[in-house]
Amino acid sequence: MKGVLLINLGSTEKPEKESVKEYLDEFLMDERTMDFPYWLRSLIVRGIILKTRPEKSAANYKRIWWEEGSPLIVISERLREKVKNLIDFPVEIGMRYGNPSIKSGIKKLVDQGVKEVILLPLYPHYTMSTIETALVKAKEIQQEFFPEIKLTSLPEFYEDPKYIDVLSQSIEEEIKDLEYDHLLFSYHGIPVRHERKTSYVLKGENSDKEKISYRDQCLKTTALVAEKLNLKPGTYSTSFQSRLGIDPWIKPFTDDTVEGFPKKGIKKLAMVAPAFVADCVETIDELNREAKEDFFAAGGKEFNFIPCLNDRQDWAETIVNWINNTKKEEISVQV
Repeated sequence: MKGVLLINLGSTEKPEKESVKEYLDEFLMDERTMDFPYWLRSLIVRGIILKTRPEKSAANYKRIWWEEGSPLIVISERLREKVKNLIDFPVEIGMRYGNPSIKSGIKKLVDQGVKEVILLPLYPHYTMSTIETALVKAKEIQQEFFPEIKLTSLPEFYEDPKYIDVLSQSIEEEIKDLEYDHLLFSYHGIPVRHERKTSYVLKGENSDKEKISYRDQCLKTTALVAEKLNLKPGTYSTSFQSRLGIDPWIKPFTDDTVEGFPKKGIKKLAMVAPAFVADCVETIDELNREAKEDFFAAGGKEFNFIPCLNDRQDWAETIVNWINNTKKEEISVQV
């Protein structure tokens, strides 16, 4: 029997300093998140970041926390329920960091008699710090605890027509009644060094010929949505958020872009974050609070953040379509 594991990044269990510190330690000590030698990574993370960042991050989480818990986890559970109701396979969720973990998700599936676990990392775009680390972790867990099962995965979906359709529909529903000057597509940033490391070979008939970087994957998503929505050139653009440290990160930066808009006559801004399929601290707080404040401080007049796909019914149906009809692949990343 087959089962499905929906994988996302994860969240702190509580919006409190110690819980955030534990979560950030697991997240930032991952060699695919911060790809320095262990000694240097430990010095930066445990010697600097974990002494200063958890208190601020806890305050950010407190602002977005729902009565049921972390928005990302709650939304993921709601999505799981909708997918489960549309398919004959058992469906669980697993977070790369924190709980519910990938290990607990696989165990729940195995306990239901599953022999093949289909992994669906809920990241549209491929990077070493998103899809790659999720697949590596799942493979490590399978080899150590569940060697009797088979692991397969669904590919990244940044240009998949069904993803573009549902993403475009979600945006159109929000902007159809808005008066706005510009639509900004804000994607999560990565260090330039990661970009060089994770430019990867595309799957499919041209897999031996074509490579595409993370930045170009994001630009492709923007272009396809713009085409779908008939957006006019100059009325939309792409930027990258959430940089950390002093390393060069891919540009343009979202905060700089937002602050510069009013000087260009863009006073009414709409923003969407296609790198995220579920609203979380990076969308609710970083964009819909911090970026909004930056925009208004620079002279902006209206700001509208477009929610992520979250647990939309058409998004759940898209996932089920992939599970039923998309070719699954053996995990090829090196553990």
